[in-house]
Amino acid sequence: MKLSFGIKTAPQFTTYDDILRVWNEADRLPEIEHAWAFDHFIPLGPDPTGPQLEGWTLLGALAARTERLRLGLMVTGNIYRHPAVLANIGATVDVISHGRLDFGIGAGWNEMECNMYGIPLYAPGERIRRLGEACEVIKLLWTEPRANFNGKYYQLRDALCEPKPVQKPYPPFVIGGSGEQLTLRVVAKYANIWNFAGGSVETFQHKNEVLNGYCKEIGRDPQTIQRSIQTRMNYNNLSESIEQMRPYIQEGASHIVLNLTAPYPENIVHRLVEEVVKPLNVEFQA
Repeated sequence: MKLSFGIKTAPQFTTYDDILRVWNEADRLPEIEHAWAFDHFIPLGPDPTGPQLEGWTLLGALAARTERLRLGLMVTGNIYRHPAVLANIGATVDVISHGRLDFGIGAGWNEMECNMYGIPLYAPGERIRRLGEACEVIKLLWTEPRANFNGKYYQLRDALCEPKPVQKPYPPFVIGGSGEQLTLRVVAKYANIWNFAGGSVETFQHKNEVLNGYCKEIGRDPQTIQRSIQTRMNYNNLSESIEQMRPYIQEGASHIVLNLTAPYPENIVHRLVEEVVKPLNVEFQA
């Protein structure tokens, strides 16, 4: 697969206007194909007390103010919203963006957020089984006139979701996580893009092999799932990220997310294109 580059702006310790500035810059540069925020209610890291914009609200606003970029959350925590509610949210953002949503979803994991808000943080196995049911619920709501589903965790009874997403049959699913026993089975069944949760190149290679095996079990071509990685950018030395990403690309990563941290320097996306994207495209697509 050809390389596809995007940016990610974590909506913490920053403002909507600053994020919009970066996304509008990216929207004007065709070398950047996608843009991402994340789905948390408090900042990640040692200080949870700072400003944090809510992901889906932010994504809807950014969808209305951009024209070309594919966009999404890397990734939505399934435990934060009932999947039927999430299906309606996602459909609305796809409509606002005129069909540019990449639908990111994962099992959810943040214990501090769950404790703060009284959100149940189920055991890992249950969280992932809920993720699998949620993917089916959302797919049904996006494709069926009236959706019915009788799962262990979720039920639908002649459920409506209108308007449907613009993209047909539905927006691509981007699933994050690397658990071998359950998560990668969900990825094999539903994902168009798999986002690697992080780790060494050897771990990435191994998880790829596991995912390929699950695809073959269900008769799916593993090449129909794009492999995604995230790399944090060092503004003082952008080119060092090339060395970090190169071995993952050699092992099959083609969906590359360049992770930006606030405050965002002026013209940072132009710099990314010149110092990271173009050199990697020359190296791998010559």
